[in-house]
Amino acid sequence: MKIEDALNESEKVLTPKRYAHVERVTETALDLVKKYQGNEYEVGLAAALHDYAKDMEILLLKQWILDHHDLPKDLLDYHHELWHGPVGSKMIQSLFMIQNHDIINAVRYHTTGRIHMTKTEKIVFLADYIEPGRDFPAVYEAREIAKHSLDRACHYALENSIHFLMSKEQPVYPDTFFAYNHLTKQLS
Repeated sequence: MKIEDALNESEKVLTPKRYAHVERVTETALDLVKKYQGNEYEVGLAAALHDYAKDMEILLLKQWILDHHDLPKDLLDYHHELWHGPVGSKMIQSLFMIQNHDIINAVRYHTTGRIHMTKTEKIVFLADYIEPGRDFPAVYEAREIAKHSLDRACHYALENSIHFLMSKEQPVYPDTFFAYNHLTKQLS
């Protein structure tokens, strides 16, 4: 599957606003690939498909989680905004026969992050956070950090995501804490 084909598939299932976000994430991710010598194909495909399940019905996402033994059931204890990554990773495997683990994991963990993220996963995670359509206080600093360090920018994004969720008294998915802790140890 080509990156353009992946974008076309995403466009079929997303609202125009969400699809415009996917285009910006893909562009941002491909810019980060050049800077950090990532795999252009893996990153481009994962970025183009990262929100594939985002606009799907909550009940459908829940059913996918219940039906797939390798998706953690504890996802259902957290906000449904987290569900589209893991479900989307299963959908792209099933619908498009994608077997590359870096692509699958980049889609799966693009919202939460995880411990031991690969370069592809980090780039897609960060591109989703800093794409030009985003406008919140921490994004400007994240963009600046991304010019110098992929790991520090991911760490900053994780830290700010945790702070944001805590300020709203929302639970934080454990993968986000694990990713933050892992990068904290790596960067110290």
